[in-house]
Amino acid sequence: MTEILTARLRLTVPTIDHLPACRALWSDPAVTRFIGGVPQTEEQVWSRLLRYIGHWQAMGFGYWVVQTIDGGRFVGEIGFSDYRRDTVPRFDGTPEMGWVLSPEAQGQGFAREATEAALAWRDAHLPGAETVAIIQPDHAASLRVADKLGFVAEQTAIYHDAPILLLRRTRMIPSR
Repeated sequence: MTEILTARLRLTVPTIDHLPACRALWSDPAVTRFIGGVPQTEEQVWSRLLRYIGHWQAMGFGYWVVQTIDGGRFVGEIGFSDYRRDTVPRFDGTPEMGWVLSPEAQGQGFAREATEAALAWRDAHLPGAETVAIIQPDHAASLRVADKLGFVAEQTAIYHDAPILLLRRTRMIPSR
């Protein structure tokens, strides 16, 4: 499977061995505040991890677990999905990018470093020029990362009966 290395980070396809680190991440209220709003149980994290693994098998892309190269410290999860979310409007078939970092890893430039590497992989390996992201309107840190990556707020969408921002990034395709 696909591994990405940056100056400080290793992005690897998740395995079931990542459950303890993912469980710690998703059970933290500071992490889930803007992503679902409620800490997740071990059962929910297990289902999430299996979904990540299966997404790679079914779609050829998905989420990576992010760790530091120096020491292997767990940083978070970053990647792409096609979850066919029940949003209004829908964006089925367009890769949706997401990122989540542990509180200890925030503020160190890891989000931007890992997301830039993931987008470079996406642009080289997936068809189409469009990538979307959905972010809660008051999640300032993720909106800053999205802006630096070239995502532009397109509209307010509805997901689970709540407003979210739908952002879109269009890859620049070099002219021939």
